[in-house]
Amino acid sequence: MKLGIVGLPNVGKSTLFNAITNAGAQSANYPFCTIEPNIGVVAVPDKRLNWLSDLYHPKKFTPASIEFVDIAGLVKGASKGEGLGNKFLANIREVDAIVHVVRCFEDDDIVHVEGSIDPKRDIETINVELILSDLEVLDRRIDKTQKMIKADKKYQIELDFFKRVKEALDAGKPARSVECNEDEAALLSTVNLLTNKPIIYAANMSEADFKADIHQNHFLAEVETIANEEHAAVLPICAEMEAEMGDMEPDEKELFLADLGLKESGLDRLIRACYSLLGLISFLTAGEPEVRAWTIKKGTKAPQAAGKIHTDFERGFIRAEIVSFKDLVECGSIAAAKEKGLYRSEGKDYVMQDGDVVLFRFNV
Repeated sequence: MKLGIVGLPNVGKSTLFNAITNAGAQSANYPFCTIEPNIGVVAVPDKRLNWLSDLYHPKKFTPASIEFVDIAGLVKGASKGEGLGNKFLANIREVDAIVHVVRCFEDDDIVHVEGSIDPKRDIETINVELILSDLEVLDRRIDKTQKMIKADKKYQIELDFFKRVKEALDAGKPARSVECNEDEAALLSTVNLLTNKPIIYAANMSEADFKADIHQNHFLAEVETIANEEHAAVLPICAEMEAEMGDMEPDEKELFLADLGLKESGLDRLIRACYSLLGLISFLTAGEPEVRAWTIKKGTKAPQAAGKIHTDFERGFIRAEIVSFKDLVECGSIAAAKEKGLYRSEGKDYVMQDGDVVLFRFNV
């Protein structure tokens, strides 16, 4: 999974990237500090793996991972090549989802490229550039579909749908805001539109906001209103606070979060939000050689999940031997789970569940 971190210059984008990846990307108080995209790979925190490791004492421990890409700041005119526009659009096209950092804090010492704090304006600035780029892509698809109609009238349905999407874009609304049925959503996914990518608005707030009440921050309410209109998610976060926690020991970090009334770091909350946004779950494999988490889409069946491990597993799939992580913890061991009938055999039609601890049987 590849997540692109975007935002206007000086909104805390690279600070957040540094904090969650410890990658040491350059961060400074001037626009276009980030030119080439910085990339950091982050292990997905999963306490279930820790429990399985205590049970099996494996030689290898492999959590799931997420790739974060810190993409250059965007300014007006990017779709026409202003600033680092063309590079920005090319980089964002390659990611699975977008984390749009929006500045929701006042600080006279950190200049804003527009001279003032206005989340609504900042979101619109980026959305407009993405929409303008999408309109070019969609116009080409519409032209192609119109030509196809001459040979087969069945494409009229597609044309009507694409025109409906174009109307939304022309009105300044992202493609993800268009109401779609299952067939239309599948059709829309065949056009690589930037504004159809899943998005989380990371509302970058001050540490004082978290120490008081984040909902007293009126900027956050503005971001939440916009997100609701376009089927996006919102994550209140403090990049500065995440940076502070970066060098802390686990116990120290836990105390720091507890003082703020938080159970999880911003990184943990961001990863959970991304999994939810993209419809992802994890299944687990465990034994003395390795304890590992594997990321799959919700609704994935057992043979396709086996294929994540190796194509031979899917090709020669026989069955999946499964126990839920919750049941395994309650039983304490696979042997005890078998005795209680909680360790079961599933076939090709089984839909994998989050936290399944599985052993695939196959023959090739």
